[in-house]
Amino acid sequence: MSPDKAIDGNSNTNWNHQSCSSTLNNKSPWWRLDLLKTHKINTVTVTIREDGHYFRINGAEIRIGNSLEDNGNLNPKCAVISKPAPGSTNTYNCKGMEGRYVNIVIPSQMQILTLCEVKVTGQCSEKPAPNEKNIANGGVATQSSQHGSASPDKAIDGNHDSDWNHGSCSSTINDMSPWWRLDLLKPYQIKTVTVTIRNDRNYRSITGAEIRIGNSLDNNGNLNPRCAVISDPAPGSTDTFNCSGIEGRYINIVIPGKRQYLTLCEVKVTGQPSEKPAPPDVL
Repeated sequence: MSPDKAIDGNSNTNWNHQSCSSTLNNKSPWWRLDLLKTHKINTVTVTIREDGHYFRINGAEIRIGNSLEDNGNLNPKCAVISKPAPGSTNTYNCKGMEGRYVNIVIPSQMQILTLCEVKVTGQCSEKPAPNEKNIANGGVATQSSQHGSASPDKAIDGNHDSDWNHGSCSSTINDMSPWWRLDLLKPYQIKTVTVTIRNDRNYRSITGAEIRIGNSLDNNGNLNPRCAVISDPAPGSTDTFNCSGIEGRYINIVIPGKRQYLTLCEVKVTGQPSEKPAPPDVL
């Protein structure tokens, strides 16, 4: 069923009436709406099928942004569709998130994505769509220890594969307060940090990890100001954290006060160079 059926104004939820869009049984199936220019998105309303297969959409993520990296599925997350009723219409508040693209994706599952109608409200943004560069891949990564060949640079190599067995993730050994650090080589005003985690039963090992940003190397950089805490992520998920322009040369991800492995499959950073000179490193 063609993707345009999800925006044709027909909210009929009966699959047999051919009013819904649908993918095949794909790994991480997705649907994307191109608004043609950047908008501030207020709400996304999703109507699902009413028959016995309605549950397939459970866990789908609504993502909004201007990037087409991974088909737009790495843009910031507005909401997760959780346990909808059959044939239901649910509205998600995206609080003015900016973007040209609205994606609905079921991450890391072999599934069919069916949408009977999608409605989006918002207003045209006055700002043009930014061309946000990933500044992480120009930096130098290090970590508290190394598990086998899982070197710290694997978290910034551009490979988002979340299968541990493919050798695409960085990892420490079972350290106390394990950490990973990115040196951007000069200070930036950090807008977002995006983290992709492993897609197996150990995915929750990163729960409680803190993202810290600053110019100090005191305690290996783990005492710099905190941007966010990673809380109960989904297996193989990619989540974006808004750091609101925190300034720093170093970006740390640390699991404080626990003996744990810290595994990162990819880290992406956006921001702009700071106008302030970098202070001397504190050792």
